[in-house]
Amino acid sequence: MNYSIIRLTDKPEIMEKAAYWFHEKWGIPVEAYQESMADSLTAKFPVPQWYLAMENNNIIGGLGVIENDFHNRKDLTPNVCAVYTEENKRRQGVAGSLLNYVCADMKIKGIDTLYLITDHTSFYERYGWEFLCMVQGDGEPDMTRMYIHRG
Repeated sequence: MNYSIIRLTDKPEIMEKAAYWFHEKWGIPVEAYQESMADSLTAKFPVPQWYLAMENNNIIGGLGVIENDFHNRKDLTPNVCAVYTEENKRRQGVAGSLLNYVCADMKIKGIDTLYLITDHTSFYERYGWEFLCMVQGDGEPDMTRMYIHRG
């Protein structure tokens, strides 16, 4: 498979396309993605950031780095969020490449510890993430798993 990973800051002209792509995958209002992506383009701070796996001109995967991914542990920041790979591109290393890329890129920006919440139990360990603790998602009745990646 021939794809490339890009930072939205390196290709700001696809911001609207990216915002709608994430919205379609996660059901979060498109305005929330647009706002976060616009903030990333100001480059005032290393967070937020958005990353996309592109094949030709199609988004096949993506993720973001935001301060808090809707959970009660505001001290565990920043968070990798919205990790998604198109179903027909799964099991081909796209998500792993994105995770490795974002960890390296954030380390260059001075952030060597990242967090993420997930219900997956064995996927992220393959890429150097470790289970840290259970956290309460905003408005969620059940606890969810928090992972940490130390750079």
